[in-house]
Amino acid sequence: MANDPNARAAAARPGASVERVDEGLRAYMLSIYNYMGLGLAITGLVAFVVASTPALYQPIFGTPLKWVVMLAPLGFVFALSFGIQRFSVSTAQILFWVYAAVMGLSLASIFLVFTGESIARTFFITAAAFGALSLYGYTTKRDLSAFGSFLVMGLFGLILAMLVNLFLQSSALQFVVSALGVFIFAGLTAWDTQQLKNLYFEVQNDATATAKSAIMGALKLYLDFINLFIFLLHFLGQARE
Repeated sequence: MANDPNARAAAARPGASVERVDEGLRAYMLSIYNYMGLGLAITGLVAFVVASTPALYQPIFGTPLKWVVMLAPLGFVFALSFGIQRFSVSTAQILFWVYAAVMGLSLASIFLVFTGESIARTFFITAAAFGALSLYGYTTKRDLSAFGSFLVMGLFGLILAMLVNLFLQSSALQFVVSALGVFIFAGLTAWDTQQLKNLYFEVQNDATATAKSAIMGALKLYLDFINLFIFLLHFLGQARE
């Protein structure tokens, strides 16, 4: 944006201009949203196809293979997060697409638990909320760093509560976990968007770093969207009879 202080600082450097910085920032953010959107499309398609095909679903979720499918996405997240500097851009892209497909496998079960109508309704509500929150994170002049640090600490608490509830199976605790999950990932959506916008000014002069940053940015926002969707589904999803 033309009145962004980072853009003005960049424009002050020799050979730079606010207009060129703005154009580069828009292209960078658009590439992030494009990666994320295509990743979500792959995830949804794989989840639907697997859930609709007993020959695919039963061998996965009817055997111990389900644990591999459920934990595999976490492995891809760690691989991308810690190996992004060593990977080429094309390798990072392939890993992201494969990750999105594996996530689709792990989410196939929601189509067997909730009605398709309630899943679609929750998805569109999530998309609308995500869009508004991400737009806020992009346009606000308020520094969300302190808020983001608080959310990250809350995320660790959320994970701990989820692990505890695996053993307790408490409906009351599940309600609290879902409510906190919605709040935390709503906030993270805005914070991550602002962080990605600010990161652009650090990598804009390195095409490879910019491309890799866009992939990692898409991964962050993808995770924010998926988790926001899952936690909202606990409130808005209608169970199959």
